[in-house]
Amino acid sequence: MTIDERIERLTERHEALTQSLELLASMHRDLEQQTAARFSETLGFINQLAHATEAHEQRIERLEDRQAS
Repeated sequence: MTIDERIERLTERHEALTQSLELLASMHRDLEQQTAARFSETLGFINQLAHATEAHEQRIERLEDRQAS
């Protein structure tokens, strides 16, 4: 194998590695965005549950106050 053939082979491998890393980085960015979106959505659901829980607690307290009167 000549020097030129070795250089060509190394160049091809370098290009393949570069493409693989670019693809991996792109997939990582996509996953981070999806994770952030899911986290934000989950926080929204938790917030809704907290409001619903608070409303139910207030209703129970009002009902208990009526029964105590």
